[in-house]
Amino acid sequence: AALTVATRPFRVRRDITSRTMSSDSDARDARELQSFLEMENQKAVIQAAIGKLSELCFDKCIPGKPGNKLDSSEASCVSQCTARYLDVSVFVMNRMVQKK
Repeated sequence: AALTVATRPFRVRRDITSRTMSSDSDARDARELQSFLEMENQKAVIQAAIGKLSELCFDKCIPGKPGNKLDSSEASCVSQCTARYLDVSVFVMNRMVQKK
């Protein structure tokens, strides 16, 4: 009987430790999943912004139906359009960070 009493607390403690380790692991997995989902969401936002930027600059710089190849003025226009957009985006982001 003394042996049974001595081993029961050990088993309970072992079960508690096992559950705690499992919940710690679950919490870590949840944080990793949350981080992964946030990164994927940021990628999707960036890809959407790039797509929108491409569409805006293409529409602005290439009137009508495009040919097989961009001429130098069209290529220059697209390049300058995207550079301006990115410069403004960086400026706005920096200002938002400074105001926080």
